[in-house]
Amino acid sequence: REKPDRVPTDYRATPEATHKLMEYLGVTDIGQMYERLHIDPGVVAAPRYVGPPIPEDEDVFGARYQNTDYGLGTYRDPIYHPLAQYETVEEIERNYTWPEPDWWDYSVIPEQIKDKEDGVISSAGSEPFDTYKWLLRGVERAYLDLIQKPEMVHHCLEKLYELCCQDTLRTYEAIPGQVVWTWVAEDVGSQQGLLISLAHIEEFFIPHMKRMIDLVHSAGAFVVHHSDGAVRENIPNMIGAGIDVLDPVQWRGAGMEREGLKRDFGDKIIFHGAMDNQYTLPFGTVEEVRQEVLDNLRILGAGGGYILGPCHNIQAVSKPESIVAMYETCYEHGWS
Repeated sequence: REKPDRVPTDYRATPEATHKLMEYLGVTDIGQMYERLHIDPGVVAAPRYVGPPIPEDEDVFGARYQNTDYGLGTYRDPIYHPLAQYETVEEIERNYTWPEPDWWDYSVIPEQIKDKEDGVISSAGSEPFDTYKWLLRGVERAYLDLIQKPEMVHHCLEKLYELCCQDTLRTYEAIPGQVVWTWVAEDVGSQQGLLISLAHIEEFFIPHMKRMIDLVHSAGAFVVHHSDGAVRENIPNMIGAGIDVLDPVQWRGAGMEREGLKRDFGDKIIFHGAMDNQYTLPFGTVEEVRQEVLDNLRILGAGGGYILGPCHNIQAVSKPESIVAMYETCYEHGWS
């Protein structure tokens, strides 16, 4: 939370949006794009899967997918949830095989960061309820489980968090002291408020997230906490658990006004993102994009504590000139 020489920037986008932007810039690889737009490059330290063979149409959890065409590209959506058929913990343990930490090889990680040691090295961290709802149980069942089958949620989250903790720990052991930040996430916000009650967040998520956060800090790394939507009500919980960075600051959500967030929490956390991906980037004018950058620098960047980037993956509908304007405006005006 000190004022840097300039406001750092981050980038995330769908493959289609990145391809479109690279074509617009006339570059042939993403490194050139980062250099052209003054984006701070990073590398994700990740192990190599060496476990049991996975069927072509499945993932390691047994979920199955289909590609959904949305006109400008595709999203890979889960259509089969391997735990959806079960009604009890006993059924799950009798019939389902949980992934094991030994299914991944961490010896490949040092080579991934070779010659990138001075960059922003991150590791995947955790988002287990996301796995539970999207992959294992299905969204509707997962939310109902919080009320109707709490023992199942507790059991499965314990399994998933343990896998995440082991993954994170083994990543740190592979490159001691090198990881800068680790993702500790759960999406709990809608456009209007929380999707999950504070009581359920505190019961099911916070104890596990605190364990992950303590692990991250023990390695000298920072915690980036992600949750889309209107999550202001839960921010004190996350600060209490020890997060360092709040992502993605979806400021058009109810209660997420930037001035209030900076006033009430700016002395405790860093804000990451905040470039609106609902209207400004996909549908706004270039001038509106520039103005939003200036507003974010003025509000969230006052005195430091802000990393500029989109508040979700940039979509292919966004005009490349708007994306270029976002980064060029930050580079022009984000200096101390």
